[in-house]
Amino acid sequence: MFFYLTTLSLQKFIKEDVPVLPESTPENGHFIVTEAWKHLDFLCKNYNLSGLEDDLYNVYSNVETLKELLEASENKYKTEDAGLKKSVAVKFLDYKMVDSKLVITQVEELQVIIHDLLAEGLDINEAFQVAAMIEKLPPLWRDFKNYLKNRCKEMKLEDLIIRLRIEEDNKAAEKKTRGNSTIIEANIVETAPTNLKKQKKSSGPNNYPNRKKFKGNHHNYGKVGYKAAECRAPKKEKKGQENMIQTNDNIDDLCTLLSE
Repeated sequence: MFFYLTTLSLQKFIKEDVPVLPESTPENGHFIVTEAWKHLDFLCKNYNLSGLEDDLYNVYSNVETLKELLEASENKYKTEDAGLKKSVAVKFLDYKMVDSKLVITQVEELQVIIHDLLAEGLDINEAFQVAAMIEKLPPLWRDFKNYLKNRCKEMKLEDLIIRLRIEEDNKAAEKKTRGNSTIIEANIVETAPTNLKKQKKSSGPNNYPNRKKFKGNHHNYGKVGYKAAECRAPKKEKKGQENMIQTNDNIDDLCTLLSE
């Protein structure tokens, strides 16, 4: 706006008030000069007001001169700038990395906040940026954070980002390898009982397809194709053995009668 008013040779209305003429100036001349200044100031003020939004126009429409308008708006935005600086600083201090997101992604977010700090005039040197970024690493990076903190050689921000990227790639590869080994172990554990079941099942009497079928009769039951050796029921005594036992009983009875 100042540049535009300068091109029109109206920049004096930004800093000057109504001109004060010497007393020797004729009354007619005093009126002409004063009204001419007020008219140009009115045009400049309303030109600035026309560029504001409706809400802001209602706030600043009651000011009398362009100088008052610019001073009021400048004070307002200076206050907002101070609040913005505090907001960006608090955002930087409160930022914490988490394990659920990629570290490089969070580093990029932190770089954006640092850029906002620098844009607001809050200068922080590179050593402070590196130290803050190391301190904000997530909990699972504790060992690597301690390693970086114990380094004696000063590190640039670019070198730190490269190291973080390499470390994250290594962690991802290690996690993938660990996951594959877990899957293999699970498959081995799951396959072992299945093989045992197959072995038990194959050890039964019905799992010998090449075995010749017995064509004789069962000694106890007289069934065809059924061996007595394969029978789980108790074997019956042979008929001859029964007769022999009965004969022995008769002999014992005869001996008893003779002795009497």
